[in-house]
Amino acid sequence: VTVVVDPGDYGRLIEEIAANGGATTADFRTRLAAKAYARTGSYDAAISSWFAGELGETFPDTTVMAGSLKQVLRYGENPHQQAAFYTNAEKRPGIATASQLQGKELSFNNLNDTDAAFELVAEFTEQPACVIVKHANPCGVAIGDDLAGAYKRALACDTESAFGGILAFNRELDAETAALCADLFAEVIIAPAIADDAKAVFQAKKNLRVLETGALPDARAAGMTVRSLAGGYLLQNRDAMLTSDELKVVTKRQPTDAEMADLLFAFTVCKHVKSNAIIYVKDGATVGVGAGQMSRVNSSRIAAWKAADAARVAGDAESWAIGSVVASDAFFPFRDGVDVLAEAGATAIAQPG
Repeated sequence: VTVVVDPGDYGRLIEEIAANGGATTADFRTRLAAKAYARTGSYDAAISSWFAGELGETFPDTTVMAGSLKQVLRYGENPHQQAAFYTNAEKRPGIATASQLQGKELSFNNLNDTDAAFELVAEFTEQPACVIVKHANPCGVAIGDDLAGAYKRALACDTESAFGGILAFNRELDAETAALCADLFAEVIIAPAIADDAKAVFQAKKNLRVLETGALPDARAAGMTVRSLAGGYLLQNRDAMLTSDELKVVTKRQPTDAEMADLLFAFTVCKHVKSNAIIYVKDGATVGVGAGQMSRVNSSRIAAWKAADAARVAGDAESWAIGSVVASDAFFPFRDGVDVLAEAGATAIAQPG
């Protein structure tokens, strides 16, 4: 018995029958049998997930995840590792649904970083926004009156780290912004849409990977994220968006409207930065990012140093941290981190403590 579950195998089946006098070989049937069991396994996984939803079971006793091979990668996180990219049935707009318009094949790290950048830029829907990611952390995030302005402000946060980074936008990418992006060495550019004249600009940079997704993911939509462990994995629901109604002011001084807007912006960015995370923001743009440190006070120092360095590169005498607000992704266990932020010139802090 030869079981065919993929129309992509029809041609191979016809060739096999023609080459074997109307029959198929055991090796060919074995390969198709493996695909058939994978297909029925995926089908059963979808049914069990549906039942869990109907029963209101967020975490059922047994959960099964299925994926379809999209791409075998040249290598994994490091050159000696093998890797592949699988997609699931979620159909969330982003790296899994994107069309690659040009450029080299996407690597494991390209895929990981591009997903991080696009998920963050999708948080901002009211104004044009740009996110620059390097090694899975944003090194610049900004909103603006247009994409070109947002890009310039995001880049100014850390021009050094942006080199070789991922650029993500939340609007159709226009030719003016594309020309600015072309001046920077970037690995990937991703946007929900890219204008024809912008595509023409990028054609001069043949190796640049340019991705068009067709839409933005809904940052408010429910969903699950997965992280693998030895012998298992962690499953949790997607992080929520913070609103001003959820903030409680615990100091005598109330933040101004401008500070509150920047605090919400900073806390949104903070959500996408590896802990310990400290984010300085001024006027809708990051001015200092401290990421992935073992000590929160060290993240505070690094972010302050970045803000001072960004000002120096821009030719400003004062650190951009002066008059900024700060978000932290966890509470401050001691006052030393807060002291660093205050000494740097921050005027307000949002933290979940």
